[in-house]
Amino acid sequence: MPKVATRYLEVDPWVIKEKGFHPKRSRVSESVFSLANEYMGVRGYPEEGYSGNSLRGSFFNGIFEEKTITHAAAFKGMATRKTFTVNSVDWLYTRIKIDGEQLDISKSRITDFVRQLDMRTGTLTREFVWHTAKGKKLRLTFLRFVSMKTPNLGSQRITFKPLNFSGTVKVCSGLDFSTIHKQEHRNMWLALQKGEKNGIYSILAETEKTKQRVFSSFCLKSEQKLNTKLIEQDKFIGVDYSIKLINSKAVSIDKLVVNHTDKDDKHPTAKVWSKGIELAKKITTQSFDDALTRHSAFWADIWDTLDITIEGDSANQQGVRFCIFQLHQTYHGLDPKLNIGAKGLTGEAYDGCAWWDTETYCLPFYIFNNPKAARNLLSFRHKTLPGAVKRAKELDCVGARYPMTTHDGSETCGVWQHGDLEIHVSAAIAFGIWQYDHLCQDKNFLYTKGIEMLLQISRYYASRGGWSPLTGEYGFWGIMGADEFHMMVHNNCYTNVMAKKSFEFTLKVMDEMKTAAPELLRKVSKKIALKPDEPKDWTNKAQKMRIPQDKKTGVFEQHDGYFDLPHLAIKSIPPTDFPLYDNWAYIRIFRYDMIKQPDVLLLPFFFSEQYSDEIKKVNYEYYESRCSHESSLSPSVHSILASELGMHDKAYEYSLHAARLDLDDYNRNTCEGLHTTSMAGAWLNMVYGFGGMRTDGEVLAFKPSLPKKWKSFSFRVLYKGSILKLVVDKNKVSLCTMRGEPIIVKIFGKKIKVNDKGVEIPMPSNRCS
Repeated sequence: MPKVATRYLEVDPWVIKEKGFHPKRSRVSESVFSLANEYMGVRGYPEEGYSGNSLRGSFFNGIFEEKTITHAAAFKGMATRKTFTVNSVDWLYTRIKIDGEQLDISKSRITDFVRQLDMRTGTLTREFVWHTAKGKKLRLTFLRFVSMKTPNLGSQRITFKPLNFSGTVKVCSGLDFSTIHKQEHRNMWLALQKGEKNGIYSILAETEKTKQRVFSSFCLKSEQKLNTKLIEQDKFIGVDYSIKLINSKAVSIDKLVVNHTDKDDKHPTAKVWSKGIELAKKITTQSFDDALTRHSAFWADIWDTLDITIEGDSANQQGVRFCIFQLHQTYHGLDPKLNIGAKGLTGEAYDGCAWWDTETYCLPFYIFNNPKAARNLLSFRHKTLPGAVKRAKELDCVGARYPMTTHDGSETCGVWQHGDLEIHVSAAIAFGIWQYDHLCQDKNFLYTKGIEMLLQISRYYASRGGWSPLTGEYGFWGIMGADEFHMMVHNNCYTNVMAKKSFEFTLKVMDEMKTAAPELLRKVSKKIALKPDEPKDWTNKAQKMRIPQDKKTGVFEQHDGYFDLPHLAIKSIPPTDFPLYDNWAYIRIFRYDMIKQPDVLLLPFFFSEQYSDEIKKVNYEYYESRCSHESSLSPSVHSILASELGMHDKAYEYSLHAARLDLDDYNRNTCEGLHTTSMAGAWLNMVYGFGGMRTDGEVLAFKPSLPKKWKSFSFRVLYKGSILKLVVDKNKVSLCTMRGEPIIVKIFGKKIKVNDKGVEIPMPSNRCS
């Protein structure tokens, strides 16, 4: 691959550690050391203030601001409203002074700096010694966590330990709504109310345009009595206080923060304030230690139940655990009105919007780790179905045309060729519904929310396509495929196949419901005014869908005319040219057969049983050499297919890239936030890649492989209420159920029954590299 790793963090199976402060990588570290709990997230910035290169970022899932998209030449159908998760209150705000000198690690002299994210407990610590201008040495330890058990709670503990003096340190602690949203270069909050009562300091603010509100409050707890002075500014509330220090003795100050959001501008300000105050009173009765114990217990249960282990490769082990950690932080089924942004809650890039990555990459992780979360992700799409119907009409179609990027169901993608031409998003959602039904058998969801989405998606594809006058085939003209490096193409193979399968699955569910739930089918048909001839039309279009393929070689043509594009050798591109979007003229990217990310290759991954090994191999060899991996979604799929095809060295190389994409800053943009949705690819890499799991058949099927560097690996999946554990080493594959009923699976093509006693199968020599 043309991209290279930049490693500056320590390699440890459970801990992400930065030894010594790296100012040139400060924003990368802020992303890597982010914490979240689905409800809110905060970057790993220095809470005591930092004048160097920093993105002080605090975000709440679903709290967004908007602006008008201005096109130089606007045409009908182009999106005109951009929404973005808005940078919010700095609830960690702290300023520290000794002898009038303010701590700022960009300017102050510090030693023994260590920043550490402990994934076992979900805590972030920073520790260093501050050497003041007058020769005083103070060891400071900052500990923070965002509670996975109490969504509204964020906590901070600062420990002061003087090393060569006794004296006083002055501290200001507060809540600051004056944060700058860097992409817009300004602050977007209006303070509505602030005040103090019974030691709880509170402030309520709203966004300028969307009028969404965030209430934030805090209290301080310490063994040492604090004499506090209230500080109020326009968008700030806090306190000044002093701490008396005795040489060599540590003193800790705990800050418990309670945040509350309200997206409904119809709610009176007084109601939002009172709800926030009520929560603050209730939550802050607990101690920091009690809250931390409950939070850490959440993580202990995650790792005890659904960990992935690798023996013999600490770098990959660390990377995979980091990805799992971030996925649970980003989403764990708290609220069906929330979704996953491409950067999670770790930065401003990609605007915090939901993309098609959710259904194609993330959903399997949640299906096998947290089915409730998987259901909620799909429920979000049902909640935003009216927006998809509206979007179809804006583009002169009917049915549900799901947006490329969204917070609330409306299209917010201002790059029209993506927002208007990438019609495969609706099919990704139909595919997600199919996966969830196939693996979780949640018929209540399928027969209510699922079928309504499927009918509207099929209706959209029936209105968006057309018939070829030369071949009589049905297809889609003037689109952009999943590849994204080719615009206004005709009959993108991936899109056509996915639309065909959307038709077929919708028709299958309708037939199923005629017997199993006829009244529900009648009800939804009436709700959307389904015409009697529509299902017959969908059947015809599915049967006659154009699927471009060279019958002689077996290679699927990515789109009509793709085989005739000039070839560009990917390896000839210097690493310094990446990201290409930043260094190449935009129009230059579209000239060649170079692709950005898997397109055709998604099909044999999603529908493995329908493609022979020969077809998989010829397509992999053809398209892998043409992929630039400009997208973070790319390495994992290439690794999965390489592993299946016995290309073990390639599989390992891509897996390391996928697992450590952000830790090693492969794409040179970790500073903008983590590639959260691609982290699901690293999990897929382990389970579907080296585990060889395939889920599109009647039972789970496994065909494991073992990289030569590894002694063994293991993973666990939650399936139909049972936890299935798989362990692979050079000699054998072991399977057992750790909880629940026995499971029928296939291993190397042979059906077996797995229970708590376990089974062992010899490891074929050709599956070890």
